[in-house]
Amino acid sequence: MRIGFHMCIVLVPCFAVLSLVFGMLKEKSARLVSGFNTLPRHEQEKYDKKRMAKDCRNQFALWSVIMLAGAVGSWFLSGLFAAGAYILWLVLFFKEVHLDAEKAFAKYKIRG
Repeated sequence: MRIGFHMCIVLVPCFAVLSLVFGMLKEKSARLVSGFNTLPRHEQEKYDKKRMAKDCRNQFALWSVIMLAGAVGSWFLSGLFAAGAYILWLVLFFKEVHLDAEKAFAKYKIRG
């Protein structure tokens, strides 16, 4: 049984759909970003929602490609490809996690 393949392939459509949602809704999708939707509306106006949505779209697309590569690699070569895909995904995921909303959205702050 190819458990690594199944563990990776199940996330490919999930991440791909999220990427499409962020791509189609553009700046409206910023409401879906964890932590951003809890900021008061006057605070949300201080951030570049279009760039935030674009970064989230790209992030989900990258994660989808990573999981697809892990699935294909584990199907044809070794289950270690799935493990490598999950490790890479976890590194990228935790790189973007911040406990402080100010740190999380600092790069999207509109200067001016």
